[in-house]
Amino acid sequence: MDFRQLRYFVAIVEEGSLSAASRKVHIAQPALTRQLHTLEDALQVSLFERHTRGMTLTVTGRALYEDARKMLEERVRVMARIRALGQGLTGKVTLGVTVSHLWVPDIRRVLARFRDRYPQVALEVYPLLSGPQSEKLKDGTIDAGFLYLEERVPDHLHSRLFHRDHLVLAVPAGSPLVASPPARVRALNELDFVWGPRHTSPHYYDRLSAYFTRLGLVPRVVQQGADNITILSLVAAGLGISIVPGDCRWSSPPGVHFIDMDELRECDMSIHVAWSRHNPSPALQNFIDTVLDEPRG
Repeated sequence: MDFRQLRYFVAIVEEGSLSAASRKVHIAQPALTRQLHTLEDALQVSLFERHTRGMTLTVTGRALYEDARKMLEERVRVMARIRALGQGLTGKVTLGVTVSHLWVPDIRRVLARFRDRYPQVALEVYPLLSGPQSEKLKDGTIDAGFLYLEERVPDHLHSRLFHRDHLVLAVPAGSPLVASPPARVRALNELDFVWGPRHTSPHYYDRLSAYFTRLGLVPRVVQQGADNITILSLVAAGLGISIVPGDCRWSSPPGVHFIDMDELRECDMSIHVAWSRHNPSPALQNFIDTVLDEPRG
């Protein structure tokens, strides 16, 4: 018994005769009759009572008709579901985004565009620092991420530049630096800094430390925050100043003033989109395609 035979059988029942059913399923009547006999032989039952005025269903025929309709309908649903999954129209994409970039317009736009294109794909977004994102991309916990990357991208990742950014100085809104911003970064050496611990994102920490060293800055750290959102909250509270990516403006609490400095502008803090080379998910590929063809400001 196969689905084709079941489809022929249902057509015979619903059309009421072999001749009408043969026209519906586009098969010659003798061939349709042979398929019906083959089905009855396989089941070892008679599905129809044949008489001079036509055919009527037997008890077993009526039972098969109900089940056959359900099986054929379920077959259509299964085929559609698997086809959609294979085309990335359904499924799930897990995404990491650096904490400071959840509110960046470029990222918000691409998430909205993906939702419009693929409304049946579940999109799970996790706020993660770049270090943890890289680890989770490697072990497959997340599918893709927006993060800071080293100059040498790990072998297990594909990546593309997504959004350019640079460093800015963040000070309390009431700081004297608002009215008289420093011309050089080294002028900040005597001021209290709010900074993050290295273990939360080693690449980010080391990159900024190396750049500060070249500029003659050794931050006097008096307070630590786990991420840039926390750091800016402490700056707003007046506990010190900090240097953060410019995109932190989008997620900053009230009470923080940002100052652009030529020396800080030269430190590239661009965000990349990265995903595993070994992840075959069609839904993920559709997400990456959406990211790469999205016009950005």
